[in-house]
Amino acid sequence: MAIDTRGVHDRKGCTECRCNLFNLPKDFYNVTKGINGQLLSPNYKGGLFCCQDNFQCKLRNGFLGPKRRLALRYKLRWVNWKEYQVPVKFYILDSTDRVRSNGSKTIHECQVEYTILGIGDNDSPHVQKANIPMEKGGYLIYATAHMHTGVINATLYGEDGRILCSTTPKYGKGKEAGNEEGYIVGMSVCYPKLGSIKIKDGEILTVESRYENKFRTGVMGHFYIYLAKQLPS
Repeated sequence: MAIDTRGVHDRKGCTECRCNLFNLPKDFYNVTKGINGQLLSPNYKGGLFCCQDNFQCKLRNGFLGPKRRLALRYKLRWVNWKEYQVPVKFYILDSTDRVRSNGSKTIHECQVEYTILGIGDNDSPHVQKANIPMEKGGYLIYATAHMHTGVINATLYGEDGRILCSTTPKYGKGKEAGNEEGYIVGMSVCYPKLGSIKIKDGEILTVESRYENKFRTGVMGHFYIYLAKQLPS
């Protein structure tokens, strides 16, 4: 997702996809469906659905900035498989997930994003948690979190309460790309010692995201983990 914040009224609000800052169609709430397939409530104040293609954040009066054409470029490198390499499985765990079962089937009800109302004790962080059963476990190879501005930290716990990974944000301090002041520009990552952390089949993991307790929309708390079924010999 790319959000153009040049010349806008409220940069922070635009990056949080606040609905009242975007040029939404007049029938937006009558035709737009959320993650659950139901029409969005008029109480939906911001998030992914207010940052759709061709939606534009409101500009300051008189701003006529230059038009730009941008493209994303990346490289893929293919390598030959070596006998000492082992495959890993990639999981995205969401702190909004609400797990339920239907017989023997596990159903995940992720909201993907959430809103922090910023009420109550603003000196205490807002905490969002989810308990997620891992049908298949493995050795933890890598972990990090995807968070938004205002995050304090994110932590992944094992069933016995042990910390599998705790990650903290890096905020920009300058003006150059990748170091923009006030914006989150990265999260720390975890590379456990090979073989030191094993998640059991069926183990229930806890994902916890902690943010400043201030009004925010489009907040996310995702943990990315790589699991290997076996270690390299």
